[in-house]
Amino acid sequence: MKYKKTVLKNGLRIVTVPMKDNPTATVLVLAGAGSKYEDKKVNGISHFLEHLFFKGTQKRSTSAIISQEIEGLGAQFNAFTGHEKTGYYVKAQAKYLPKLLDIISDVYINPLFPEKEMEKEKGVIIDEMNMYEDMPMIRVEDLFMELLYGDQPVGRKIIGEKEIIQKMTRADIIKYYNQHYVKESTVVVITGGGFDEKKITKEAEKKFEALSAAKKETKKKVTEKQTQPGIAIKNKQTDQTHILLGARTFGLQSKYKATLSVLAGILGQGMSSRLFQKIRDEMGVGYYVSAANELFTDHGFFAVATGVNNKKVFEVVEVILAELHKTTKELVDEKELKKVKDYLTGNLMLGLESSDAIAGYYGGQEILKKEIIEPATLIKEIQDVTANKVRAIARKIFKNDRLNLALIGPFKDKKPFKKILMFK
Repeated sequence: MKYKKTVLKNGLRIVTVPMKDNPTATVLVLAGAGSKYEDKKVNGISHFLEHLFFKGTQKRSTSAIISQEIEGLGAQFNAFTGHEKTGYYVKAQAKYLPKLLDIISDVYINPLFPEKEMEKEKGVIIDEMNMYEDMPMIRVEDLFMELLYGDQPVGRKIIGEKEIIQKMTRADIIKYYNQHYVKESTVVVITGGGFDEKKITKEAEKKFEALSAAKKETKKKVTEKQTQPGIAIKNKQTDQTHILLGARTFGLQSKYKATLSVLAGILGQGMSSRLFQKIRDEMGVGYYVSAANELFTDHGFFAVATGVNNKKVFEVVEVILAELHKTTKELVDEKELKKVKDYLTGNLMLGLESSDAIAGYYGGQEILKKEIIEPATLIKEIQDVTANKVRAIARKIFKNDRLNLALIGPFKDKKPFKKILMFK
């Protein structure tokens, strides 16, 4: 699949990915801003800002006008906020691409941030917070991040805290927008069928011309410090305990990315993975079991996630530790290694069938690294991983001074977990 990246003199980046015969088109606009760019006193402002973009523009004065116009095209639209990026996208039939570009650029460049709507949206966000508190499977991820990174931007919740959101002002929103929503930190991604690359690039340049050319704000570097296994417990009366158990790894520029992906595949991706087989099929205690290596620009972590019967928590933790430790001792056999690599590469391609998925793939790389690696290159990197490389990376990361456990369930005392949370 061919793509073209155009970098304008003012720093704005436009990425186009034509998809011949694809009946849809997607416009995704990414800002290099997220919770890692926030001061503590405005924690949650990136996410709050995302909500406010659709509350009206100079051209489309209310959220109802925006949503009716988009849905009148039979289109889908949404937004998302992460630690290092925020995105806004709209997807529809390819024939509507010029209209999609007009709408999303207007929303991104000309938001009104009406104070009345802002005050109402505070209640919506607090309800969203309450929803996540009732979803320990998701909430445990925040607990894990706090355990690893503490009182740093990346260790705080993306959604923020109720008290901070309630105190946030329109002046805070405008200041943050002016600091981070600038050409240098913006990537416009256009994917799908039925467009002329040269023509649509010129149109995107024109549509985003009014965006500020101010210098991009930088984020603080993450500090990592650990000398022994870490434990975080949130006591909650739940029917099952939700667990994240993992270790610190490396950032996006690491040479170990492909090997860590394969290690995750071996341990917890797919129904034939080791931990799925062990915990769900053999022990019969967990509905979901997964493993993944999460990558950020300057840090990362490998984690196993599961939710299990409260009475089986200690047993499951010991089983996970045993399986992690096993990868540091034994070489994975070639049959299993091939199966995992084929599973990962197959799922990579299956995940790139739609125009919005392609936009996320190319845009996500560009906004974080200013570099795009084609799927074929990623597949080759995965296929080049050997059993020796897997064992070597397991030995590098599965150590007691990198080990961390976060859990939400009916527990208060860390001592019983301290006794078992270690590689022996």
